[in-house]
Amino acid sequence: MAKNRKKVIIMGAAGRDFHNFNTLYRDNADVEIVAFTATQIPDIEGRRYPAVLAGKLYPKGIPIYDEKELLALIKKFNIEEVIFSYSDVSYQYIMEKAAYVMAAGARFAVEGGYPTMIKSSRPVVAVCAIRTGSGKSQTTRKVAKTLQAMGKKVVAVRHPMPYGDLARQACQRFGNLADLDKHKCTIEEREEYEPHIVNDVVVYAGVDYEMIIRQAEKEADIILWDGGNNDMSFYKPDLQITVVDPHRPGHELSYYPGQNNLLLADVVVINKIDSADPDDVMIVRDNIRRYNPEAVIIDAASPVSVDRPELIKGRKVLVVEDGPTLTHGEMTYGAGVVAADKFGAAELVDPRPYTVKSITATFNKYPDIGLLLPAMGYGKQQVKDLETTINKTKCDLVIIATPINLGKLIKINKPSVRVFYDLQEIGQPNLATVLEDFLDGKKKKAAVPKIKK
Repeated sequence: MAKNRKKVIIMGAAGRDFHNFNTLYRDNADVEIVAFTATQIPDIEGRRYPAVLAGKLYPKGIPIYDEKELLALIKKFNIEEVIFSYSDVSYQYIMEKAAYVMAAGARFAVEGGYPTMIKSSRPVVAVCAIRTGSGKSQTTRKVAKTLQAMGKKVVAVRHPMPYGDLARQACQRFGNLADLDKHKCTIEEREEYEPHIVNDVVVYAGVDYEMIIRQAEKEADIILWDGGNNDMSFYKPDLQITVVDPHRPGHELSYYPGQNNLLLADVVVINKIDSADPDDVMIVRDNIRRYNPEAVIIDAASPVSVDRPELIKGRKVLVVEDGPTLTHGEMTYGAGVVAADKFGAAELVDPRPYTVKSITATFNKYPDIGLLLPAMGYGKQQVKDLETTINKTKCDLVIIATPINLGKLIKINKPSVRVFYDLQEIGQPNLATVLEDFLDGKKKKAAVPKIKK
């Protein structure tokens, strides 16, 4: 072991940070990872990255601190370098972090991309996005169904959401709905895993993605990387599909690492064309053509449906949307709002006067959420706080626009309806033609991105 190891802190959010460590630093005797810092996800700080995952160089594991302590940690431990390792942030945000780190006396670096992409022995189709809430989940489901219809055994590997016991969550397999209870999944995890399981797609997730891929390969014809938080793929993709959002035109060029995903894409899906302004669709389309002219462009919509739409008309409704989409995804409306408008709700009820504890804290941290209620559920207490908030809110009806049936996890004391949405391609090309060409070996090698002036 080197005597003068470079002292480094990894800034993260319980995902990319652990993956960067595992692939680049776990066995690197020239570098000492002094600590992780955490943000975006509640209750991660104060724990340790366990020794069983950290490796022989870290027999006591690695402490995880709140990101708020970063500058003090730099000075306390004489940190030489800070590595930024989380996603779905604006370029302004990331450079502000860089400024503070450099002012404190440390170097600032970003890791990711090809050095951290693990090669699989199976073909990998990666589905990524330029922002949280772009429609990656329904695109991933569509890709899985299309490949299944072509006779392929698809195994999905989901971007990490390890919010519990990290050692136990090193490699998790979800083959049926009972596994969700077995692994004590949060609402966020259930939202991503359950739709795949219902469609007979086995899901893997966890912390150690080398271990995960080697297990997944044993039962897959094709690995489907189900990206999250607009991060880059952890595996080297043989075909990359990137979803862009015309509700947020320009974000494909101004968020990290969303622009990376645009540049790396073989296929770009322009989602939500049915509900976006045509001028905004054109802005996004022009940006794709300018920055990745070789990419295949697929036009798509995500039309909403409701199980009992007749209950909405004329009612005062509380809309519950996907949590991360509203928080760091920064969306001000989602499928629930579209459904409320489409089916004639009289009013959207503001949940903020009724929030409690961790839900109140969420609104304090993300004040631009507005009239919607994010379905936060990173732990038992937060799920309870969500239930209490919903039940305290004075409304006629709850519109649940989360990917899972929230009513199975919490007891709602008023009528509720569920919103559903699936990807619907418009015209040609579509995902079936792209995937057929891919399986026939017709995918062209992606061109090296060119810097645009």
